[in-house]
Amino acid sequence: MDRFPNELSGEQRQRIATARAMILKPRFVLLNEPTSALDHSIQAQVIDLLWNPRRKHGLGYLFASHDLKVIRALCHNAIVMQHGRVVERGSTQDVQEDLQTDYTKRRVHAALDLSPAA
Repeated sequence: MDRFPNELSGEQRQRIATARAMILKPRFVLLNEPTSALDHSIQAQVIDLLWNPRRKHGLGYLFASHDLKVIRALCHNAIVMQHGRVVERGSTQDVQEDLQTDYTKRRVHAALDLSPAA
């Protein structure tokens, strides 16, 4: 509380922004990459911060992200967009496991490719 925003880390600013939105007890929140650029332990904290009010208060989210692990953790349904057009939609599990388009296949395989770059 005694520091200016520019004195906080990116992770701290991200958690504060999320907490500020949640403290108002909204019914719906639009989130754009809420866990981007955060290390995995902080991502888990943000996911918990988002999951608990959803369960307790029936909070709804529209969640935009490129991180398929986070989408799987938070979303019941998913839409895949390419160049601003919907190319696939369905339950998150179906969209990530029953890949219908080449674009979705490339995105999922790129997200799961853990091999080091050559």
